Amino acid sequence: MKAVAYQTSLPIEHADSLLDIELPMPVAAGRDVLVEVRAVSVNPVDVKVRRNRAPAAGEPQVLGWDAAGVVKAVGPDVSLFRPGDRVWYAGAIGRAGSNSEFQLVDERIVGHMPASLDFGAAAALPLTAITAWELLFERLDVPRGAAAQGRSLLVVGAAGGVGSILVQLARRLTGLTVIASASRPETADWVRELGAHHVIDHSRPLGAELRRLGLAPVDYVASLNQTEAHFAEIVELLAPQGKLGLIDDPAALDVGKLKFKSLSLHWEFMFTRAMFQTPDMQRQHELLGEVARLVDVGVIVIVSTVAERFGTINAANLKRAHALLESNAARGKIVLEGF
Repeated sequence: MKAVAYQTSLPIEHADSLLDIELPMPVAAGRDVLVEVRAVSVNPVDVKVRRNRAPAAGEPQVLGWDAAGVVKAVGPDVSLFRPGDRVWYAGAIGRAGSNSEFQLVDERIVGHMPASLDFGAAAALPLTAITAWELLFERLDVPRGAAAQGRSLLVVGAAGGVGSILVQLARRLTGLTVIASASRPETADWVRELGAHHVIDHSRPLGAELRRLGLAPVDYVASLNQTEAHFAEIVELLAPQGKLGLIDDPAALDVGKLKFKSLSLHWEFMFTRAMFQTPDMQRQHELLGEVARLVDVGVIVIVSTVAERFGTINAANLKRAHALLESNAARGKIVLEGF
């Protein structure tokens, strides 16, 4: 089967940074489904792994996590899918990725695709949707429905992929007052369209921005980027016994600052369940099913999530995608379809 891989961590402009290769066809066993990959999207994690994790002994490593496709075969222990099912998923960090014609994925982290989306649009959503859902409902433990009324959530970096889904989930599925941060007029307008009650500018001190709007300290903060730069402000604006959830990689945080308010810190890493084969691993299957339903009934919109369609899945187009992500000029998800 065709695949795109790397054998050495190289700058993306290097001729051998990503290579078109042929690999043996995988065989489904246990709880694995064999998926014919129809579309993938490229995420910052693809770039981070390529830069920082050299394959063992020069073995080709296939990247790629977000994907949508069709189940071609199932292992003997599979009960959730059958051949012909249209599926979407974000994969596992420790296994061969989705930049290949066929991929093995544990059924417990795979969901049935939204019926209303094509493969390209579907491939743009799983990783961000899983991250947003787990951060909001499982790490921060926000209750669904009216139980959260009277409480507030600040989403720092709300116009990105995770933020755009998180704002919608919080506004439509909880009673929270949703405050979004965005630094440009167009992104501020975008998060308002997604449902944010208030928008502040994260290029300015966050606490001062809340006070400018007459807003009280917040109960929850979802910090999606630049947590280290905003940390002191976040501690200031969180209400006593508030919760901070983050997904980025700050070099250092002075967690002692959380003590006097009894603030709690929560990290979200959507690969944890698959990496450690946790007993609740199947929750990702379930939440992908719930997100698919919400997409199909129009509760979650993904318009503008797919910003670029880069053509077929091959080394040249994936190099373009990695280069765009490395430039920090990408807006929305980069999707590739077919081989």
